[in-house]
Amino acid sequence: MEEKKFDLNSIIGFALIFGIIVWMFYLNQPTPEEIEAEKAKQEQVETEKKTEEKKTSDFVTESQPIVVNPQDSLAVVNAKSQLGAFAYSASLPSAKDQYTKIENEVLSLKINNRGGYISEALLKNFKTYDSVPVYLIKDGKNASLNINFGTTDNRILNTKDLFFEPKVTKNGDNTILSMRLKASDSQFLEYRYELKPNDYMVDFTIRSQGLQQVINSSQTINLDWKLQGMRHAKSASYENRYTELSYEYDGGKDDYLGQGEFTDDEEQDVTWIAFEQHFFTSILLTDIPFKTAAFTSKNIANSSDLDDKDIKVTKEFSATMPLELQGGELNYAMDWYYGPSDYKILNSYKRNLDEIVPLGWGIFGVINRYLFIPFFTFLSSFLPYGIAIIIMTIIVRIILSPVTYKSYLSQAKMKVLRPEITEINEKHKDNAMKRQQETMALYGKAGVNPMSGCLPALMQIPVFYALFNFFPSAFELRQKSFLWADDLSSYDTIAQLPFEIPFYGDHISLFPILASVAIFIYMMMTTGQTMQTQQPGMPNMKFIMYLSPLMMLFFFNNYASGLSLYYFISNLITIGIMLVIKNVIIDEDKIHAKIQENKKKPKKQGKFQKKMKELMEQAEQQQKTNKRK
Repeated sequence: MEEKKFDLNSIIGFALIFGIIVWMFYLNQPTPEEIEAEKAKQEQVETEKKTEEKKTSDFVTESQPIVVNPQDSLAVVNAKSQLGAFAYSASLPSAKDQYTKIENEVLSLKINNRGGYISEALLKNFKTYDSVPVYLIKDGKNASLNINFGTTDNRILNTKDLFFEPKVTKNGDNTILSMRLKASDSQFLEYRYELKPNDYMVDFTIRSQGLQQVINSSQTINLDWKLQGMRHAKSASYENRYTELSYEYDGGKDDYLGQGEFTDDEEQDVTWIAFEQHFFTSILLTDIPFKTAAFTSKNIANSSDLDDKDIKVTKEFSATMPLELQGGELNYAMDWYYGPSDYKILNSYKRNLDEIVPLGWGIFGVINRYLFIPFFTFLSSFLPYGIAIIIMTIIVRIILSPVTYKSYLSQAKMKVLRPEITEINEKHKDNAMKRQQETMALYGKAGVNPMSGCLPALMQIPVFYALFNFFPSAFELRQKSFLWADDLSSYDTIAQLPFEIPFYGDHISLFPILASVAIFIYMMMTTGQTMQTQQPGMPNMKFIMYLSPLMMLFFFNNYASGLSLYYFISNLITIGIMLVIKNVIIDEDKIHAKIQENKKKPKKQGKFQKKMKELMEQAEQQQKTNKRK
């Protein structure tokens, strides 16, 4: 009976709870005004999405082309009135939207008759995060190349609106495509593409023949190149961090525009321009430097306007370069590169293109180029990529272990002196100057340098920052899996959230959690070793101890899982090394005895120490004088 009674009470209890929940939902149901507001919000979001899609589709603007039937005399006259000498090109059979395809083992290009420029660039050996082929240019909608020029009969023409005549030939194993914008059979503007086997670099020539009396040499001739960076990665916002316009100028210097919206029109003698994305890059190179160049970069992947999943393009780039006539003709030898942002591939061209890969400036880039890239390449040649990261991390930490030892030894000495320092602080709590004098005197007698714990940590910064740049830039990690991470170049996901947390995201990554726990334990060990009474004006170390892992947890949740894996293993090894140092190598009793022995020895003061002592004594005397007044 009691069991039935309990069951009945349970049923009644659950019924009451259910009723309360239903009542709460009823009380909190949205008002008609709130429903209308939510509907308006959804409509606004849809409008923004459509606007964004329209921006993408309207990026390459085209005017209505002129096509002429040679048998239609009126149409011929009309074409001549608009196109002048180039009305001839509009009367040829090639005057139609038709493309010519050239390809090799790694790259496929489609060049449209209209404009003569590449309307599709497909990288054959790569897929996007959702298994779609990687296009740098697709359907001619996200890129354009145009020469804007004036004619001697006072017309302004744009090559993107005119029709070129294609012709494919072979030069050994190389495929050559000639696209000619004709004023007659012997007068033309030519784009010449030469594609070599297994190569992402395409030889590209712009030249004219017989156009001295057609092109107006007194007007500026501009080459305009535009491109929208198409999304290829799982996180568009993360990919966008590494998407930017960079260029080489002034005989080998390189620069970039940055992550926001920028315009730069001051550069001279530009030799290459790169519209770079995280792992893929489009580059225009020229043997004859552009005298000047103007650049713009516009950020499209703005998370305040669109959800990450709705972003199709990351940034819009444009470059405008004036072309110079030589003897009344154009003659520029150039190259196109459509391919991966792989350091080894870019560096193999010996044209300073490796600067496109963001390996860090100064010493950080040097460490990556000459140490970590060759070492990781060697390890990954016979190990899985995740294991290679772990092995490289272990070796780096072992090499840096003497630095860790020096840092921990300094902390141990400070710990031994802590009671005496506390006593000094209590004794002179109202006299900061005296407190500082006696503390420095104690350090001098004990032979302890309070900065010796900081210097080893500073020595490790170049290595840590170099690796911070290395892992997100390592093309080898792209779409390589390890454990639960399906792509070491992007974030790992162990749970998908039904909502988005600001600055964190809509997913939970495990590697950042493990790295944050490891760094928290490490900071507890190091902070506990040197923790002293909180001094006025000094940072709260306990607060920093809790804040740093939390910041790492949020910051790295959307970062490359390979980098989080490195930090997790690195901190884990550091914790192990510190435990060995603490429990096996360092004997605090011996340190204490040695410090006491050092305190008994007479210490010779150097000139700097004497000067500092004199200054502190003068300051103390001045303080006493001021108090008397």
